[in-house]
This record gives sequence, structure tokens and C-alpha cells, in this order.
Amino acid sequence: MLSRRLLLQASAATAALSQVTVNKGTVTKAQFTGSKNYPGNVHDYWVYVPGIPAPPGGYALMVFFDGAGFINETGRFKAAEVFDRLIASGEMPPTAGLFLSPGVMPPLSPETQVGRYNRSYEYDAMGDRMAKFLIDELIPEVGKQHKLTSDPNWRGIGGSSSGAIAAFTVAWNRPDAFRRVLSYIGSYVNLRGGAAYPSLLRQVEPKPLRVFLQDGSGDQNIFAGNWWQANLVMANSLEYAGYDFKFVQGTDGHNSNHSSKIFVESLQWLWAEWKQPIVASKGNPKSERHYVTEFLDPAHDWEEISSGHSYTEGAAADKDGNVYFSDAPNDKIHKIDHASGKVTLFKSPSGGVNGSLFGPDGRLYACQAKKRQIIAIRPDGKEDVLATDVASNDLVVNAKGEVWWTDPASHRIWYTDGKGSKRVVHEGIEFPNGIMLSPDQSLLQCVDKRSRWIWNFQVQPDGSLAHGERFYYLETWDEDSQSGGDGMTIDTTGHLYVATRLGIQVMDPPGRVVGIFNCPQNLQPSNCCFGGPNFDYLYTTNRQKVFRRKLRRKGLIASTVIKPPIPRL
Repeated sequence: MLSRRLLLQASAATAALSQVTVNKGTVTKAQFTGSKNYPGNVHDYWVYVPGIPAPPGGYALMVFFDGAGFINETGRFKAAEVFDRLIASGEMPPTAGLFLSPGVMPPLSPETQVGRYNRSYEYDAMGDRMAKFLIDELIPEVGKQHKLTSDPNWRGIGGSSSGAIAAFTVAWNRPDAFRRVLSYIGSYVNLRGGAAYPSLLRQVEPKPLRVFLQDGSGDQNIFAGNWWQANLVMANSLEYAGYDFKFVQGTDGHNSNHSSKIFVESLQWLWAEWKQPIVASKGNPKSERHYVTEFLDPAHDWEEISSGHSYTEGAAADKDGNVYFSDAPNDKIHKIDHASGKVTLFKSPSGGVNGSLFGPDGRLYACQAKKRQIIAIRPDGKEDVLATDVASNDLVVNAKGEVWWTDPASHRIWYTDGKGSKRVVHEGIEFPNGIMLSPDQSLLQCVDKRSRWIWNFQVQPDGSLAHGERFYYLETWDEDSQSGGDGMTIDTTGHLYVATRLGIQVMDPPGRVVGIFNCPQNLQPSNCCFGGPNFDYLYTTNRQKVFRRKLRRKGLIASTVIKPPIPRL
């Protein structure tokens, strides 16, 4: 049962609103077909529009999954009536409501066939498909009739059960589009991987979200997990990561008894101080081991350094901390002066240079794809050829000038001593991509882009690789077992920084993900390196752009060999 205190609060909130004079909004029903994200499906939806004109920037927006139950004027929530009164009282901005039902693919022969019911596929999945459906398809369709804001601070999303985790997933993947989440009896269990959220909240750099959770101790306990326990853990992780959240607990089961009674209260909290932007916490300072804040400097965010390229790759820093990067489609290498941030052209044509790294002799070692060569570029731009007739993607150089590089098409890792010889030192990785050495240069890491693993080898005196293991375990996107792992760099403590589809994943020396940095501007990174005079800035190449960010860790160059601390187990 709902506690007496909460019942009185909810009743008081509803009673207060009943005294407000309102301009009644309108509700219309429609169907959406022709989705590219959910082909063949039909989605019923309802649109609530306030009884007052839209502000200059457009109406705020609140999306509800399983929307029919929320918008039903004779149901428990009566969302249109509540919206009318909260908008009239000023506790919500003028807000349009989008109430969506899950998709159904109609059968070809209804008399003998059953259609495909998409609710779990749409709601329980952890990927960004639903976000794309809303942002790229349905909201623009509604926007043809009503002026809607694009400000994520004025956009909320909510639901119950699987609809609740769907709401969280949309905002989690796209905080640039939604920042307020309303979650009733959320299914943060293993229906389609949702049980991973509590750990992801502890690993991923905090996002600008405001989250309202509700659940009851009588919630269901079935094959996928225990809903009550899952919501407790979810709340604990939100608190640990420093999120702006509220968790209202009750005793009800998997139903809307509790949530419908606190619907007004929850919307009041969700939209409180709605004129102020929602910003990301940088972690809870009371937490003893919040790994993200061990790496990130809360005073610094991503800074855009360069843009307008075709595809940036091969980030590498010279001994002074200036960073070079390639734009292979345009056949160029650019240089970033760290102090001024000025970007200049270093070499063109580059021969299709991709991966690169500065060696101990001050030359820029590079994979020259067009000429099928491994080269070392002098400061004046002249090239020294180290190996010919080889395919390559990325490389690493040690303090002796020895080079290892990856050959994805042939599933190989190659080696040269820098004196003209070359040989294969490993075969069999599905798609060997980024490659890096440990701080003491005794271990070599190679990411398999088409799996969630990074291999670890011991480097032998003759440059060969021994005792390989699938050692580092990367987090991946939903619906995909491939991490998209690409370029890597390493800090003085032996923590590995890996460019992946989820962002920059930080791996500790025992091989675990301990932090994930968000993608700047939602752009997937391809490579990263440390730069700056103290090597405490992380530079990343992200499609057409390059970014940097000050960290609390430091990188090192090929000529520096140090013994890292023994890892914490």
C-alpha cells in the first residue's frame, strides 16, 4: 500500500491543482507507418497540445511509452488534465505530450495469422534504435503540425515497466535530445540486457539527466530478475554516480496503483526549476572509488580543436606534446600546436597515412596505405621506408625503434626491427586494429574490432609475441557483439584508453572497464593520444573533427620506458 505520508502529499498536490484556472488543451489520435527503424510496423499515438500558444522556441515535449494508458481521460493518470493544471500553475512549461503505443506489424491474413508485436523489441532493447525512431521520424512528423522545441532541457520522456526502461534508454543514448526521465516500476532486469545499467552508471561518465524512479517492494520476481531489487540497485548506482534523481518507494506490485497516485508529484519534481539547464554531475565526491573522477578533471570538458575534415585518424604527439592527425580520404596530415590550438598542414599528399606514432628518434612512424608501406616521416616531411608490400592499419613503436603493425584483412600482426626486415608475429585475430605497448614495453595489446576483446601478448627479445590471451573485456552496443574498438593509448599507470562505439573506454591493467568517456557531440572516436607539455590532455579523432580534454592522468611517448605500479586486483 501507498504510505500515508506519500498519500497525503499526493492528495495535497492534486487538491492544490484543482483550484487552478486552466486553458484546456486538445488531444488528437494518429498512426505512424513507414518507419525505417521498425519496418512494417504501425504505431498508434496521441498528441496533447496545451490550450495556450507555443512559446517562441516551441512547446516543451513530454513523451510517454504505452501512451494509451496515460492519456485515457477515464483512466488512472488522466495526463491531459494534469498537464493543463501544471502548465496553468507554472510548474511545467507549455508542454506538448506525445503518447505512443508500441508498434505492431499487421499480419497479411488476419483471419489465419497473427502479427508481430514489437513492444519488448522496442522497449527492452538497450541500443539507440528507439531514440532514432523518435528523433528522426516521429517527432519531426508531429512537428509538422505543432512547433516543438529542440532544447533537451525542455524534453522529458517516461513510462511504466518496459516503457520505463525504454524512456531511460532513449535519454541515456541521446541526452542531447532528452534530459528528464520518468520511470515507474522500471524493468532494469535481463529481458534484453537492461540489468547492465547499474554497472554502466558506475562506469560511464555522468550524463546530464534528471531521473524520477518509483517502485514497490511487492513488484514481480520472475525469470528475468527481481524488479524491486533491480530498482534499488539502479537508485544506488544513480546516487553513486552523482545523478540528480529521486526514488519513491512503496509496497505495491507490478501495477499502476502507486504511480498513478503520485503522478502529479512526480511531474512536479521532474519539471522543478524547469527554466534552469540540466547539467551533468562529475561524480559523487563522497564516493571512495568513483573511477571516472580518477581520470576526468571536473573543471574541463571536451574542447573542439579542428573540424571540416573527411575522416580523422592516427592521433600522435611529438615530444613537445603537439599532436598530429591524418585525414586519409583527403591524403593529408595536420599538426595541432597545443599551446595555441592552431592547426596547420604538415604533409600532403601523405600516401593515405592512417595510424601513426612518434618514435624515439623524433620521426613520425606511419601506416602508408596507398603505397603499402610502413614509413617514418622526418620533421621536414621526407620519408624513410621501413617495410614495403604490406597492408596496414595501425602501429606502435618502442624505445628501440622496433615497429609492430596490424593487417586486418589478413588477420595478422607484423613486426620489423626498423632495418628492412619484416615478418608476421601473430595470425588469427578476426580484425586486428588498434595496437599499443605497456609502459614498460613488455606487453603488447591489440584490439579485435569485430569482437569485444583486446588481446594481450608478452613481447619476446626478438620482437615475436607469446602467450596471447583475450585479456581486456570491452563494453559493446546493444544488438551487436562488436565493440568497434579502434585506436588506443596508455597512461603511466598502465590504464589503456580505447576508442570504441560507446566512447573512450578506460581499461585497468587487470583487463576491466573502469570508466567510459562520453563521445563529444555524439561523434564516435577513431583514435586517441595524450598530448600537451605535461601529456595530461587526451586528444581524440572523431569522424570530421578533433577534440581534446584535460585529464588527471598522464601519457608517455615511445622513448619513455617506465615500470608501472602493480595493479590493484
